[in-house]
Amino acid sequence: MNNLGFDKDLLEGLKLQDKICIEKIYRQNFQMVQSLILNNRGSSDDAADIFQETMIVLYEKSINPNFELSCQLKTYIYSVARRLWLKKLQQQQRIGLQTDDFEQVIPVEDDLEYHQKQQDSFSIMEKAMAKIGEPCKSLLEAFYINKKQMQEIAQEFKYTNADNAKTQKYKCLVRLKKLFFAEYKY
Repeated sequence: MNNLGFDKDLLEGLKLQDKICIEKIYRQNFQMVQSLILNNRGSSDDAADIFQETMIVLYEKSINPNFELSCQLKTYIYSVARRLWLKKLQQQQRIGLQTDDFEQVIPVEDDLEYHQKQQDSFSIMEKAMAKIGEPCKSLLEAFYINKKQMQEIAQEFKYTNADNAKTQKYKCLVRLKKLFFAEYKY
């Protein structure tokens, strides 16, 4: 119930056009909406548009004195964004479904639960990456994020050859997995 109270405070802030509350709503929910759109044939621009439309709907609801939030704010935002996106897809004739069939396409609860688990895992991975230390953090980022070749990494990190860099990457990855799963248990 604490979350619902906090969500209602955010809604009240939105109603009053409080910039801090609007930014909090954006930070807490944009990535979720973006994942929804990107995973369902959309682009980053589509996600930004749908989120903006969702915020407008949310604002209009917040100023309605009869509106009462009866679920978590993120659930409401997800539901609105999902409906707006499906409506847009239908208008673009990308899918030929009736509105009644929408639940079969994207079940809200399953998608939201999956997204939340994924966000939790990403958060744990960020903590593990912060704990792993150097040069492991930079080496793993160079390989997995910056997509550098092992030869390039060997030169950058001053390893004698690509095989030594590969061995070090493996050792770092083992350490990262240990940190991740130690945190993941809790």
